[in-house]
Amino acid sequence: MQEILTQEIQLNSSKISVFIRREDLIHPIVSGNKFRKLKYNLLQAKAEKQQTLLTFGGAYSNHIAAVAFAGKENGFKTIGIIRGDELESKIAKNPTLKFAQECGMQFEFVTREDYRHKTEAGFLENLKNKFGSFYLVPEGGTNEFAVKGCEEILTEADSQYDFVCCAIGTGGTISGIINSILPHQKVLGFPALKGDFLKDEIRNFARNENWELINDYHFGGYGKVNPELIAFMNLFYAENKVPLDPIYTAKMIFGVMDLIEKGYFPENSKILLIHTGGIQGIAGMNLKLKAKKLPIIDFQ
Repeated sequence: MQEILTQEIQLNSSKISVFIRREDLIHPIVSGNKFRKLKYNLLQAKAEKQQTLLTFGGAYSNHIAAVAFAGKENGFKTIGIIRGDELESKIAKNPTLKFAQECGMQFEFVTREDYRHKTEAGFLENLKNKFGSFYLVPEGGTNEFAVKGCEEILTEADSQYDFVCCAIGTGGTISGIINSILPHQKVLGFPALKGDFLKDEIRNFARNENWELINDYHFGGYGKVNPELIAFMNLFYAENKVPLDPIYTAKMIFGVMDLIEKGYFPENSKILLIHTGGIQGIAGMNLKLKAKKLPIIDFQ
């Protein structure tokens, strides 16, 4: 685990101060919230004397890459159940899947329809019959052990901040942050997915009510981007030398900056942004952008 940096962000406003927690630097491969989520899951898998980790993810999943590497480093076999059976013939052209395979991960490609049943008992029983005993890491890594790890993101020094902001995928990271904030602080979550269903997921783990979801900055849904977001990422890097990922953190920070301009935050607010990693997915995203002849993410 590398030292975690917090740096100030350049703003036009002198009445608001914004800082970013560089969780993306926590580990060169298993970065950001993936490191936090896997920490106690790996310890639990060892306590249960399991030898195999099985998990789920899509084509460019940060979680799949993280589990594959962490499993290799900690002596586990790894199995990835991948959404989209058409991807089986495209591993070599997919940077994320290629990396996971090089780490030793075994893949099982399933149709998108079958993937929707991944949490059902019958689906999981079929996986046990096929692969034998395994430790199940949920899609995105969110469970009680993941939340426990994410409760360690904030430290006592972070009591100075009025708002803590993070992107949301499955709700584990924000739940851990909510559990560790102080009464005078508020957590703002920016879902990367459409819909308001995440509130119930978060309430399964969160122990207080000092939080709010901002649903206006998903840019069309999970994995969706447009030239405006790419331009924002490239400009943000040029000004702050902080690379953002297009699926989660970039959308969250875009949202925070827009809310600052709209006067959402009281004067003299101190805001902490949580960078949850995910930089490995940029290579895959740029392949998609090039194919569509759109501007690419450029952190030169």
